[in-house]
Amino acid sequence: MRIVAGEFGGRKLKSLAGDNTRPTTDKVKGAIFNMLGQYLPGGRVLDLFSGSGGLAIEAVSRGADHAVCVDRSFPAINIIRENIAVTKQPEKFTVLKMDAKHAIAKFTDEAQCFDYLFLDPPYAKQQIVDQLTEMLSADLLSKGAKVICETDISIHLPEQIASLVQIKQQTYGISQVTIYRNEE
Repeated sequence: MRIVAGEFGGRKLKSLAGDNTRPTTDKVKGAIFNMLGQYLPGGRVLDLFSGSGGLAIEAVSRGADHAVCVDRSFPAINIIRENIAVTKQPEKFTVLKMDAKHAIAKFTDEAQCFDYLFLDPPYAKQQIVDQLTEMLSADLLSKGAKVICETDISIHLPEQIASLVQIKQQTYGISQVTIYRNEE
């Protein structure tokens, strides 16, 4: 696994051992950013099920200003920190050890707002629609924010979730990538 492009492009990233995580492949990561545009015009990123931190690091490498990486696993947090160290710019990242529910509550209390949201939950625990609805209710997504969901192909996400409108969807092997834009 590596950083595909941008300022940190080509640098190697570590991934977690075992079957508990499913890191986004370089091919899928490259495809996601081809759909978003090769480079991001700044903005704040939230990677809610960060795993190795690869998506958040890729986003910062391609121009995002800051990324928040959230994961509930200590081994994942350690790998995320090691991978962030590869960038030599740790100030561009915040790492939080907590589950998605507590993270959403924390961001709501702090009135944070994000321009890019990556949701790549473990396949067995898909709660994407509920989490997005909660985040929209709390105004955690800016107008025009892009939400990138990576799911198993058996998961069918709706074309619209409140103010989120699906703008792209592609399948890559057993993975499906769905991108929404916040219209409010």
